[in-house]
Amino acid sequence: MRAERGTGGFEVTAFTVLHVEDEPSDRLIISAAFAKTAPGVKLCAVPDGAEAIAYLAGQGTYQDRELYPLPQLVLLDLKLPKKSGFEVLEWVKAQPNLKQIPVIILTSSPESKDVERALGLGASSYLVKRVDLKEMREIVRGIGEYVALLQLKPAGLPR
Repeated sequence: MRAERGTGGFEVTAFTVLHVEDEPSDRLIISAAFAKTAPGVKLCAVPDGAEAIAYLAGQGTYQDRELYPLPQLVLLDLKLPKKSGFEVLEWVKAQPNLKQIPVIILTSSPESKDVERALGLGASSYLVKRVDLKEMREIVRGIGEYVALLQLKPAGLPR
């Protein structure tokens, strides 16, 4: 992981986001929005809940952490094939070495029961997807600002 000295005595490191999304058009929109608003972020994408768990566990194809680094943030859809976003979230928060990773739900469901369940399972935030690319860029810009806050640490502190 590359580290650079940022402003204000903070160390800024490379940052990886795992995007769990089954809809190819949504993956493309998020990828384009990150490329424009947060180009320094490595965005890794998987198409379903089972692949997300395999990635996070470093199993199968995802054993090589140079190619598939452990993310510092997960963007998780709820309506996924194989394993739902709720199942993935519950699994992540039950893993001692992963439970500290922030998970942001990024889904099309505005249902209050989904919001309550996701937050109850440990999601850091719950965002509803927008169809408009400009609106999605604004959401990603906010996520990018959140990422910037997460990747800053006072210089000299151990990781």
